[in-house]
Amino acid sequence: MDKIRLQKPEIADTDGNSRSIFEPGGCVVEQPVMQCVQLKTMEPKAGENNGLQRFRIVLSDIRNFIQTMLATTANEVVTSGKLKKGSIVRLLKYNPQQVKEKKILILMDVEVLEQYGELEKLGSPEALEIKEEVKPQPAAISGNGFYGNKPAQPPQQQQRSLPSHPPNPSNTAHPHLYPIESLSPYAHKWTIRVQCTHKGDIKTWHNKNGEGKLFSVNLLDDTGEIRATGFNDTCDRLYDVFQEGTVYYISAPCRVTLAKKQFSNLPNDYELQFERDTNVEKAEDQENAPQIRYNFTKIGDLGSVEKDTTIDTLGVLKDVGEVNEIISKNTNKPFSKRELTIADDSQTSVRLTIWGNTAQSFDAPLESIIAFKGVKVSDFGGRSLSLLSSGSMTIDPDIDEAHKLRGWYDAAGQNAQYSTHQNLSTNTGGAGRQDSKTISQVLDEEMGLSDQPSYFTLKASVVYVKRGTLAYPACQTPNCNKKVIEEKPGEWWCEKCQMKWDRPEYRYVMQANVADHTGQLWLSCFDEAGRLIMGMSANELMEMKDQDDNNGTHLHENALQDATCKTFNFRVRARMETYQDTPRVRYQVSSIYTLNFSQECNKLSQLLKQYDLNEDSLFVN
Repeated sequence: MDKIRLQKPEIADTDGNSRSIFEPGGCVVEQPVMQCVQLKTMEPKAGENNGLQRFRIVLSDIRNFIQTMLATTANEVVTSGKLKKGSIVRLLKYNPQQVKEKKILILMDVEVLEQYGELEKLGSPEALEIKEEVKPQPAAISGNGFYGNKPAQPPQQQQRSLPSHPPNPSNTAHPHLYPIESLSPYAHKWTIRVQCTHKGDIKTWHNKNGEGKLFSVNLLDDTGEIRATGFNDTCDRLYDVFQEGTVYYISAPCRVTLAKKQFSNLPNDYELQFERDTNVEKAEDQENAPQIRYNFTKIGDLGSVEKDTTIDTLGVLKDVGEVNEIISKNTNKPFSKRELTIADDSQTSVRLTIWGNTAQSFDAPLESIIAFKGVKVSDFGGRSLSLLSSGSMTIDPDIDEAHKLRGWYDAAGQNAQYSTHQNLSTNTGGAGRQDSKTISQVLDEEMGLSDQPSYFTLKASVVYVKRGTLAYPACQTPNCNKKVIEEKPGEWWCEKCQMKWDRPEYRYVMQANVADHTGQLWLSCFDEAGRLIMGMSANELMEMKDQDDNNGTHLHENALQDATCKTFNFRVRARMETYQDTPRVRYQVSSIYTLNFSQECNKLSQLLKQYDLNEDSLFVN
């Protein structure tokens, strides 16, 4: 199993017999093709409830079959429905291990050859039997309930390194090379080959039990990530050893403990604690470094992400603020901060705050593509982001998502208009929700019936503007907006400003009926919304009304008719009010925006991607 050999079953050996891919004598195949003949979800052991599913897969090469276990980082191939019983698969990354005296493969990356579909079992495979003459030594191979014995390697053989790390001379000094996926508190003799993706600052503490210092690093290989921490003397010894982006060999003794989730955003149930004799060695071969795994959230989708959630995101750097200092309320210590503005192809921008030395040393040029890992979602001033101390950022990363974003930005994004999550801020105690709603959802959820007002975003078309009072005469003093009284022709009095004007400044106060595909709703619109809906100022509309009254024209009525059938994005406040002793919900427009058609098209495109459409269903009305 140290090397998987493949020869097509229909081609015979020189002795006239076909051979299994597991038998020696064939050509070495780095990425063998096999059939999935069994797929089972593994039940967690007693006391284990980490929320991660594990899958056991039986693979066949027609002559023999073997048990395999899917790494949790590759679960998507099963949960998405791609891998099923009967599928033909190509093994891209795998690692041989032994569990309870049985040889198995740990599968880190699997490609399903979907063109072959789901086939009946091919051939009559038998269980693979491998005789071992070397007495096994106790060793753990997994941190998720799969522990067993692992045979010692003969002197002339070394344990197979991860497929993404080709054998090289430096690996001969590390025969017990483990993937991060396999680490557990029960493993003792192991070495991991990892890249340092983040190194935090040295932190100190003082309490009744004493004082000390520590630092933490995030470590990555092809199977996952893990946090490691060094305290006091170990902190002094190892802090300068670690550099971000560098690959290291780390060997036990090193304690594997349960992860303290309040200090880390990594999806690993364990973390490492460096000990006095922990060996950290910089790898001579820095090539084939593991790539950081991201699970990007679009900036345009932040409105549907819960507050305090930790996410990864990717964006174009649109603006860089100055470094500012704030004082921590808890420690009274100053902290440096810098606000960035990033945007992506959802044509939405967001503020992202970076802290400490990262803020002071930040020097990326505008329009750089930056990948952020481990940012916290906040609702301060609308949706905003903050880079956690355990997070990291990479400028112009060499990943497909970054290349696609660069291509879009160079082609169209430079001249695009971007909406901002600041427009979706919740006022008066944050009682509102930031979701886009349909009219039927607004009514079904009874928004506005609670003690606090509700806020929502609505895309709807104006179908009718209520006749009657459309505007009121207001004071010309800037920001006064109070109603003025006509004491005599050509003389208007403002009680607030104690001033007279020869004419008023009319301001809209109108009722508009809007509709979407789910229903209709009456909205109260003030001057800003009225100007956008009518396409003119209230003064112009009132002049038309005067002309109609004097000349018998219909300019005023035509203007009201022209205002219909226009579609806008409304930001609405719903609040319970009492009118003539009757309680009712009033929907007031707090802001209004014309449609950005390229952005709306992008939203529809993203919505379509959520559905698994075949060619025929694309043409169904």
